[in-house]
Amino acid sequence: MKLGLQLGYWGAQPPQGVGELVAAAEEAGFDAVFTAEAWGSDAFTPLAWWGRETSRLRLGTSIVQMSGRTPTSIAMHVMTLDHLSGGRVVLGMGVSGPQVVEGWYGQPFGRPLARTREVVDIIRKVLAREAPVTNDGPHYPLPYHGEGSVGLGKPLKPIVHPLRADVPIWLGAEGPKNVAQTAEIADGWIPIFYTPRSAGMYQPWLDEGFARPGARRTRADFEIAATCHLQVVSGPEEKAAVLDAMRPFVSLYMGGMGAKEANFHNQVFVRMGYEDLAAEVQKLYLGGEKDRATALIPDELVDDMHIIGTAGEVKERVAQWEETGVTTLLLSCRSAGEVRAVAELLA
Repeated sequence: MKLGLQLGYWGAQPPQGVGELVAAAEEAGFDAVFTAEAWGSDAFTPLAWWGRETSRLRLGTSIVQMSGRTPTSIAMHVMTLDHLSGGRVVLGMGVSGPQVVEGWYGQPFGRPLARTREVVDIIRKVLAREAPVTNDGPHYPLPYHGEGSVGLGKPLKPIVHPLRADVPIWLGAEGPKNVAQTAEIADGWIPIFYTPRSAGMYQPWLDEGFARPGARRTRADFEIAATCHLQVVSGPEEKAAVLDAMRPFVSLYMGGMGAKEANFHNQVFVRMGYEDLAAEVQKLYLGGEKDRATALIPDELVDDMHIIGTAGEVKERVAQWEETGVTTLLLSCRSAGEVRAVAELLA
């Protein structure tokens, strides 16, 4: 199992010390560095900026929000960065949610599965550069002949010859249909809240996708990149403090990331067996009682979602994650020293 450094997306200001983190990851033998985006910083620019000082690390996005750019625009970003990095890009994408897609990007959220399939297909056509790119689908028609068209659009091939005709595409997916489609059309999967305890829930969904005609991958060469917080602690007292510090993040995703009518993260917790808890946490969180919502999150759930323990316990837990099929652990480290310590522990 490989290690990836998860830089995430920015808060109110750009984070400090990221260059040192990335340099430590390169030196310590991490496989990749990943960036993210929400509705502030974008994923591609920090990846290019900090990735320019690397020569070995794969450069990945987890995740690019599909509605923020047209498929051909995403392909242009990937093609450009893949050349500049010498063929090290991993394109991680996802549909996001209706609050962001319709509220921030001003795009319709409907039919996310069909949209995903179209986006992936168009990007692959651009990178293959076998013919001018066309698409007959309803979401991203190329050329465009709809309302407002002047009728002069023509199919085009990219001016730049892609360095690689088949850049790895990993998809963020949560529900059964989305996970199955990911196993069918993608090279890898970026799950959210994947844990050893919940891993069995996903296996039939993945198997359904692998079994479909024309599936690109099998379980043997499909990548699963799971994000978690990993921290070595001295004992139970320090572990309890770390679990308490991680609790607000769990309650945020369970209760506050999305509308009551459509919170896909909340539904993941429901499928994990926390239906009553998820409903109560969401009710409190959306009602402005964030502290009460956070207090309801049990230690066992936080512990299951992350890898926190003594050095020996961490090694055992990492082995458990690997046994479930995880090929890359995406870790958010706070210092260069922590990057080096994790790499040494898990070497």
